[in-house]
Amino acid sequence: MDPLYNRLASAVEQAIRQAETILPPDVEEALHTAYNKETNPTARGEFENIFANLQIAREKNIPICQDTGILVIYLTIPETVPLSMKLYDAVSEGIRLATKSVPLRPNAVHPLTRKNSGDNTGIGIPTIHIIPGDTLRVTVFPKGAGSENMSQIRMMLPSEIEKIPEFVTSVVKDAGSRPCPPIVVGVGIGGTFDSAASFAKEALLSPINHMTPFEQDICDSINQLGIGVMGLGGDTTCLAVKVKEGACHTASLPIAVNIQCWCSRRGVVEVEL
Repeated sequence: MDPLYNRLASAVEQAIRQAETILPPDVEEALHTAYNKETNPTARGEFENIFANLQIAREKNIPICQDTGILVIYLTIPETVPLSMKLYDAVSEGIRLATKSVPLRPNAVHPLTRKNSGDNTGIGIPTIHIIPGDTLRVTVFPKGAGSENMSQIRMMLPSEIEKIPEFVTSVVKDAGSRPCPPIVVGVGIGGTFDSAASFAKEALLSPINHMTPFEQDICDSINQLGIGVMGLGGDTTCLAVKVKEGACHTASLPIAVNIQCWCSRRGVVEVEL
């Protein structure tokens, strides 16, 4: 077996374990910041349950959430590494390994027969995004169904730019408690129908300890809904809004909203060449 194949498969397995068991520092910091500002006693109690959950996951090295998600992979590849099917196969092998070792709940099913593959791989998955870079690096983004199911896309008219915050807020309002708030909201603006959705998901990979004024305004609008932690009311429904933009057709304005639960997981591992 190709040594690079083995190293990449191992890196994918490692990145998945990291993503599933340890919440990124910026996300945990945002949760504590929200807790310190929270005035609703019920919401404060739910925050405390979240913190206890994170501590148990760290101590026992087990997944933070029972929904270990569908694995979305971002693979950064330098010019010295040939882009071949071996890379795709190695990523899938890493997922199969992690399914047993972490372990992961087998979530991947055929869309019509609903037959479960048992190893979190299947037709068209994992989704692998290839990005040129200086190093071979794996970024793993587990996406649970509770938040994914609440995501929406709309093909707006260019004249409706000012309605973007209203649309994003309405998506969160419709979602209510189902995506396990407090949530992180990824917004893709521009591109095409398909790329807008990719932008929205990629936006969720950005650190959430900083927002632009535009992102902050949308976040404030969402928090005025009062949905609160786990939908039980409170001051914080949304931890952050992150926006990724792309050029689009002069007659088009695609807007995608990809919602992520409070367990906004990601894992990054570099592969030795």
